[in-house]
Amino acid sequence: MIRFDAVSKNYPNGTTAVDELSLELAEGGITVLVGPSGCGKTTTLRMVNRMVEPTAGTVSLRGQDIREIAAPELRRGIGYVIQHAGLFPHRTVLDNIATVPLLLGWGKKKARSRAAELLELVGLPSSMAKRYPYQLSGGQQQRVGVARALGADPPVLLMDEPFSAVDPIVRGELQAEFIRLQKELHKTIVFVTHDIDEAIKLGDNIAVFRTGGKLAQFDTPERLLAHPADDFVADFVGQDRGIRRLSFVKAADLPLREGLVLPADSPVARARAAGEPWVLVVDGDRRPLGWAAVADLPTGGTLADAALTPLGHTFSLAGDSARAALDAALLSPSRLAVGVDPQGAVVGVADAYELSAAMTGDGTAVEVAAEVAAEAAAEDSVSKVSVAKGETDGGSGGDADGTGDSGGSGAGGDGR
Repeated sequence: MIRFDAVSKNYPNGTTAVDELSLELAEGGITVLVGPSGCGKTTTLRMVNRMVEPTAGTVSLRGQDIREIAAPELRRGIGYVIQHAGLFPHRTVLDNIATVPLLLGWGKKKARSRAAELLELVGLPSSMAKRYPYQLSGGQQQRVGVARALGADPPVLLMDEPFSAVDPIVRGELQAEFIRLQKELHKTIVFVTHDIDEAIKLGDNIAVFRTGGKLAQFDTPERLLAHPADDFVADFVGQDRGIRRLSFVKAADLPLREGLVLPADSPVARARAAGEPWVLVVDGDRRPLGWAAVADLPTGGTLADAALTPLGHTFSLAGDSARAALDAALLSPSRLAVGVDPQGAVVGVADAYELSAAMTGDGTAVEVAAEVAAEAAAEDSVSKVSVAKGETDGGSGGDADGTGDSGGSGAGGDGR
């Protein structure tokens, strides 16, 4: 779809923004350009719609040299989303979205009808159609910016750090909405970001640039994490790339245990017979009620009589990844992750070691997950020693260290 053949961009002051770039971007996919400041990623993106002209080489769109297409005509057939949305402040939301269709000669009625459809597509209510940009939040403005870029249904969409100017919560929502839209629309998207986590989350392929406009590696997110081309790429991706690889393992493929999941009407003796420090108590529909620490169970009766520790968060076998499951395990008071089905019923539980065993390949993620689990276990061990010391030495007056460690243990789990 988009092809760069030995493309360079040099400026009169001697700066090389892009250096001999040869790259082919697949049709219908998301290619993310990422790298440090000044590496040429935005220059590369802007050469696609001729906002920047290359010094050497050829940029082709569906086999045609883009220099053969008049720049205004080319740009009207390519959607463009920038940081801070770039909306026209004097136009309503609806008229902002209708900008390109009107430039292409659509009638006002048809253009506004298309704008109304896109407003709904990006998740905004029709009541916002008559508002002006200053009346919108930053996240809403970005959604309008995306809708405007899709106005004439272009096959190509260029996105230059579109979500970087909003807070992390809104950014996560916009990223999720973007993924949903792409599943429906299948556009060819070139996306620029400086955030490697965003690149891994959104990209079908990632191009990593080094300073000086050199392409360091072009690969799928999973291969980029598993096999960085050199030390520069490894350092840019980060030392926690093993944990990030867990994002590519579906939660549905994880091994789970059912033996520690017991109904609330189960006898306490059955929980003790499990031989584990914790059991998960569920209701009649297998929805989780909380964790029961076996050491603290009453001598008789059922688990309904037990004091339960809050669950933490679960992970879904329907849509989550092994990374979400590992996070659930590490934040759980029992150090066990709880997997649920789409209806919220418990399927089973697993600890960090069991989750890491789901990884294959070079074992990097297994090692990192195991290290994280070991560190968590060590923290629990220290916590238990501190609690014991507080109980022995603190007495009724309370040892400051013992009390503090005991309180922390209660919040994070004492690992019993």
